[in-house]
Amino acid sequence: MSETKLLEDIKAAVVRGDTPLAVELAKEIVSEGIDPILAFEQGLREGITIVGDGFSKGELFLPDLAMAAETMKAAGSILEDEIQRSGAVRENLGTVVIGTVAGDMHDIGKTIVSTMLNTRGFDVIDLGVDVSNDEFIDAIKEHNPIILGMSSLLTITAKKLSEVIQLLDDTDLRSKTKVIVGGGAVTGDYAEEIGADGYGQDAEQAVRLAKKLIDAK
Repeated sequence: MSETKLLEDIKAAVVRGDTPLAVELAKEIVSEGIDPILAFEQGLREGITIVGDGFSKGELFLPDLAMAAETMKAAGSILEDEIQRSGAVRENLGTVVIGTVAGDMHDIGKTIVSTMLNTRGFDVIDLGVDVSNDEFIDAIKEHNPIILGMSSLLTITAKKLSEVIQLLDDTDLRSKTKVIVGGGAVTGDYAEEIGADGYGQDAEQAVRLAKKLIDAK
């Protein structure tokens, strides 16, 4: 199969959320010696961008975005392994630490944001769910991210967002790290009230906001 055909097929697999096919194509791309960065950019990234744009326009829905993100993540791990093995260098816009706050076990929205940030050139450190305030702070100290992303779907856990920001304010970490918040329990007004640098209503908006914040720096 030609390089062009493989890239088009893996892009289409991401758009359809066809994980088995995308994984198979990623392996074929590696075995054919095709540049894994090219495959990442013109295959996976273009595919997830199509889905993200469709979601933003209301043409696609959360399950479509979730399936596409899972497909991209599975195929992307194969290409990432090849990138590391070959010593190639993929665009890196900076490090983002992301997680769902303590007491909240919701993962899907955060995972979609993580995946899309990764495809757009960010190095993402995903802490998972039920992340304590101290774990966020420790991760920021360890990884020195340009952005911290926090999610809260439950109203009762939304206060954790404010607590982490306050802990950052009490140190010199806040001047080095921009904070983006999102999730079902969060609004733009609440994000402003607690001192966040921005609010992502959905995954595509969160990614655009992240790029806007680093461009401003």
